[in-house]
Amino acid sequence: MNNFEFYTPTHIYFGKGYADQIGSLIVKYGYHKPLLVYGGGSIKQSGLYNRVISALDAAGLSHAEIGGVEPNPKLALAKEGIRLCREEGCDVVLAVGGGSTIDTAKVIALGVPYEADVWDFWCGKSQPKTALRTVCILTIAAAGSEMSQSAVITNEEGSIKRGINSEFNRPLFSIMDPELTYTLPKYQIACGVVDIMMHTIERYMTRKSEVELTDRIAEALLKTMVHYGPIAYHEPQNYEARAEIMWASSLSHNDLTGCGKDYFTINHKLGHELSAVYGTAHGASLSIILPAWMKYVYKYNIARFAQFAVRVMGCEYDYANPEITALAGIDAVETFFHSLDMPVRLSDIGIPESDIPMLAARVTANGANTFETYIELTTKEIEEIFRLAY
Repeated sequence: MNNFEFYTPTHIYFGKGYADQIGSLIVKYGYHKPLLVYGGGSIKQSGLYNRVISALDAAGLSHAEIGGVEPNPKLALAKEGIRLCREEGCDVVLAVGGGSTIDTAKVIALGVPYEADVWDFWCGKSQPKTALRTVCILTIAAAGSEMSQSAVITNEEGSIKRGINSEFNRPLFSIMDPELTYTLPKYQIACGVVDIMMHTIERYMTRKSEVELTDRIAEALLKTMVHYGPIAYHEPQNYEARAEIMWASSLSHNDLTGCGKDYFTINHKLGHELSAVYGTAHGASLSIILPAWMKYVYKYNIARFAQFAVRVMGCEYDYANPEITALAGIDAVETFFHSLDMPVRLSDIGIPESDIPMLAARVTANGANTFETYIELTTKEIEEIFRLAY
């Protein structure tokens, strides 16, 4: 087991009705004026917006607000939020929505006390040294941003989608009410299931295999998604299914399932290019990339892929030829994604094969970067993975 640090300071308020306490909770933690950040208007249609405003008013809190966060959130809106937060004197950032909204709130929180361009953090020119605190009301179980140290944003100049990790990104508290996810379209439910699984699989499919406890935690989370994902997809108002998935979202990305291990994020890097260039939903980009990556690298750790196939996907172990088991597990993942009507090929979403060299070059910055997984991945290998995904 590798040395590791594990720190999860986010206070979770999980269950029905906690959203109505948002005002009193902000006061409890000593803040006076939140900047409310939200998306395209679904919280107004559902009535959640009015509940939040009423709760803030009841607690005697004034607020400023900025809406319009899109999937694959944009840097320009975050910068507008930074300006507004400074102008209005807000002392905490309140995100009401899913991962895109929470990540936007994190960018704003990092940017307010930073005198230069907040994009500096995402291009490596500077490191965060302080930030406003963020608090969240989660409405989409997917990204795990409600408990993670990561924040992903897209710079429209060059269509560059990047993420950074910083302890300043972890929310102070997050409210998680499964009922708030009832109105999600089925496609978003499926995308969320894929994203949660990917956060876990990227920590599970590693070179460091001798961490049994961490493996078993990850396997339990993955098996929970395989079981409850289809239930939530077909029964959107099944409270138990939505609750299990919502909690899995947080545990998949708060670093618990990576303790004692080194892990790869290459699938996210490839998926980010699909989102940046074509606007592909994050979960859909991952359902396309994961099976292709697995097919490309499984031979370098057949035992691990066979273990995944048996323990997570329920495949029979072929003692005479474990490679058959490993391949069966990859097929089972594709079949599972298909069962949720998720794409598993670039051609499924209309991306032409001729774009593959361009995508591979973007991942590696025209060959400047390579990536360690079971083998080193250069532009050549990444292009081959994209071709397997076609």
